[in-house]
Amino acid sequence: MTAASTPALEADRQALIRLITAEAVFHGDFTLSSGKKATYYVDMRKLTLDHRAAPAIGRIILDLIGDIDGIVAVGGLTLGADPIANAVMHESARTDQPLDAFVVRKEPKDHGRGRQVEGADVAGKRVVVVEDTSTTGQSALKAVEALRREGAEPVAVAVIVDRRTGAQAAVEAAGLQWLAAIDLDDLGLGPQ
Repeated sequence: MTAASTPALEADRQALIRLITAEAVFHGDFTLSSGKKATYYVDMRKLTLDHRAAPAIGRIILDLIGDIDGIVAVGGLTLGADPIANAVMHESARTDQPLDAFVVRKEPKDHGRGRQVEGADVAGKRVVVVEDTSTTGQSALKAVEALRREGAEPVAVAVIVDRRTGAQAAVEAAGLQWLAAIDLDDLGLGPQ
């Protein structure tokens, strides 16, 4: 995404970029969840759970997925997707097309109803998987697999920050649309 669809949403996006740059980019030696090494880490949970950023994140992701027909819910693999899905759900409640949220557990519960997907009923419905940032796309694809087992139709993966490290190719190879609100150029960072 190079810009949001309205000046107000682009202002939100630019404000979020400034917050990410100032408060969520850490430099050093890091190991990513994929096992890859990195010289910087974008800690989006710091902002997805922050009152200054969460409403804008909801509006930005809602705008990002706005052209996809028939979406009824958003969510993804817990923990990273949870605050994003909730922000989108709350912002969508202000529109004429409100969306529900769902959470995909890493593994099905071993008690109760044994569910792996919680929240909105996704069977037979078009959904979007959301993530804060993605390196290889494997977390999003794990959520997609669980959703497909539940009978959902995942159609896209939407991320706040695209690290440009292969996630897009993996997601598109799985037949899904890839959407990103912010990329490394926006943050003044190079690929790793």
